[in-house]
Amino acid sequence: MVFFEILGGLVALGGLGLAMSARVIKQFEQGLVFRFGKLQQGVRGPGLTMLVPGVDQLRKVNLQIVTLPVPAQDGITRDNVTVRVDAVVYFKVQDAAKAVINVEDYRFAMLQVAQTSLRSIIGKSELDDLLSNRERLNQGLELMIDTPALEWGIDIDRVEIKDVALPESMKRSMSRQAEAERERRARIITADGELQASKKLSEAAGTMESTPGALQLRLLQTIVEVAAEKNSTLVLPFPVELLRFLEKNTNVESPVKAEAPVAPPELTEEPKEPA
Repeated sequence: MVFFEILGGLVALGGLGLAMSARVIKQFEQGLVFRFGKLQQGVRGPGLTMLVPGVDQLRKVNLQIVTLPVPAQDGITRDNVTVRVDAVVYFKVQDAAKAVINVEDYRFAMLQVAQTSLRSIIGKSELDDLLSNRERLNQGLELMIDTPALEWGIDIDRVEIKDVALPESMKRSMSRQAEAERERRARIITADGELQASKKLSEAAGTMESTPGALQLRLLQTIVEVAAEKNSTLVLPFPVELLRFLEKNTNVESPVKAEAPVAPPELTEEPKEPA
């Protein structure tokens, strides 16, 4: 009877020890085993892994892509414009051992590097680059963050600038500039249209002048269009031949010499004889 009690106690202790030594590592994790504070060779993969109770310590590392928002940073661009820029960094752990041993908290370290790199990018760039050339700035920011991240076993997936906030005075100035640019383009388009229209009208006038019947056909077409409208306009056709006759007669100059005005005779007073 005592034997069975001892055997049952040993089985219970064995089961308890087995439960304490068994660990489960998920599919997206890797496990690092420290024995008496020293990292053991090899990384434990997903599944069930066994530890020595009271001796081994398991450290799990997540291998999923981490989304790290970078708080908005204030800075002055190279052309002396105050802006406020925020970004987001996507990264994942490539080497679990480096991420645990080389840095105390790799998430906090990545955040600090991203903030300082973002402020550096703001100071090296102009406002137009921040607004219209973000792809190149994203690549430059990624290179700046990637250099220290490699020592921590971190792989940078991508870095993106989210928003660029401008002062209200700068927004109003840019709005006026954009409006002036739109007005300039509208005037250029209008002037170009008028130039093309004048060329077409000049060609049409030359064609009508070379073709005698074209002007009469155009006159008849205009009369038909006016008559089709419901209005009280009265159209009186005027013969084109009469216009040409009047034009020819006005071009012929008949010089008429004006007679010179005759000056009135001067009245001279005769001297009186003395009595």
